Amino acid sequence: MKRVYNFSAGPSVLPEPVLQKAADEMLCYGNSGMSVMEMSHRSKVYESIIQGAKALLRELINIPENYKVLFLQGGASSQFAMIPLNLMGKTGKADYIITGQWSKKAAQEASRYGKVNIVASSEDKVFSYIPDLDGIKFDPDASYVHITSNNTIYGTRYTRLPDTGDVPIVSDMSSFILSETVDVTKYGVIYAGAQKNMGPAGVTVVIIRDDLIGNAMDITPTMFNYDIHAKNGSLYNTPPTYSVYVLKLVLEWLKCLGGIEAMQKINEKKANILYDYLDSGSMFKGTVVKKDRSLMNIPFVTGNDELDSKFVKQASEAGFENLKGHRTVGGMRASIYNAMPVEGVSALVEFMKEFEKNN
Repeated sequence: MKRVYNFSAGPSVLPEPVLQKAADEMLCYGNSGMSVMEMSHRSKVYESIIQGAKALLRELINIPENYKVLFLQGGASSQFAMIPLNLMGKTGKADYIITGQWSKKAAQEASRYGKVNIVASSEDKVFSYIPDLDGIKFDPDASYVHITSNNTIYGTRYTRLPDTGDVPIVSDMSSFILSETVDVTKYGVIYAGAQKNMGPAGVTVVIIRDDLIGNAMDITPTMFNYDIHAKNGSLYNTPPTYSVYVLKLVLEWLKCLGGIEAMQKINEKKANILYDYLDSGSMFKGTVVKKDRSLMNIPFVTGNDELDSKFVKQASEAGFENLKGHRTVGGMRASIYNAMPVEGVSALVEFMKEFEKNN
């Protein structure tokens, strides 16, 4: 059967060369005589896989030596608790910027462990923009400032960071990481679930500055303590071994492509193809303020719920899958992560033009 164009927001499309290599190595990885799925996480062979993945990630996004790279479980949602449990103990409070459902959930979870100050929110307009943070007063005594770099559901992204002074920025980059260049040194913590742009579901990446490790609250469960995982090289317990292996394959693919700068150019090209059509057509319209548009998640509507449903149905029949918008906002959403080829976005636009002509 021919592969479809998969616009799922996550778990999402993976690069075909990665899937093919994983298939080729399914029964036997290298000279190990076994699949990575069967391999002891304490073995020398697996150690080369997990250490290789860490080294590649460091290389691709220029992670300084004073940051640890952790491969954890529990998804980005577990980080909503791990962040305050490990960081909030310094002052008992933190600042949060609310730009969507996930940052809202992160703030709600953090409020269980200390005082959460909502410094800005875009909920008044269904999270269709990033709040103007110029002149916003952040609490100099806050333990950290939390942002969500890219909002998967609503299709917005930060194009510049707020000035938080000496207070470290913590960012959920689940649907943003590896899509464009970032300066890691501007963040105290970066975390991301892999299933959108890094690999299959199961592994969560945490990049954390050394000075933010070792400050966990007394109530912090052992498995939620960054210090434990850092000291044990992400091998305190059995990690999501196969997910880490596929993540390493994705990083190898990215490196062969030319790295993050090359990937960013491709992503900008893909996004421009779809946004240019949405801006020029008469049936479909984007839902996000232009200056805050995401390169990864592009929501759009016709303005008619029945027409939206018809489009999603006919698109699926034509081989364009998972275009239905999130249940909280409706409409459509095209997630065009790194592994979505330019040809897939161009084909979608041609289908949209045909649908507009016929309806």
